[in-house]
Amino acid sequence: MNKPLIAPRVAVGAVVIHHHKILLVKRKNDPGKGLWAIPGGSVKLGETLQRAVEREIREETGLIIKAKDPIYTFDVIERENRKIRFHYVIVDLMADFISGKLQPSDDALDAQWFRPREIQDFEVSERTKDFLRKFGFIR
Repeated sequence: MNKPLIAPRVAVGAVVIHHHKILLVKRKNDPGKGLWAIPGGSVKLGETLQRAVEREIREETGLIIKAKDPIYTFDVIERENRKIRFHYVIVDLMADFISGKLQPSDDALDAQWFRPREIQDFEVSERTKDFLRKFGFIR
């Protein structure tokens, strides 16, 4: 059983674009279970945002990245029967692809590189679509 939520959790995502394609993962767990989204996860105590996102991407996709600066921040708050089930403050960072073979694991059901026109054919989280529109990756 989960402990009661007493404060928001900090999470990170990596915006990795390589050969004009963006990296997305199909989420294994809530929030956003079953949807395609920017890959990432929770920040551990003592981790910088950059180290956290580099670790999370390695765990979820097998890829080595180099995290850069934050570019987008937002909240994910899900309620159930008036109680807050999740509250994440998510910081997305730009990141450079360094090396590795794409191999989904950990919290990812799948991981793929997407061209902008391909994204419309998949169930992508609304937050990810908002981000991709804001930064001109999709219309």
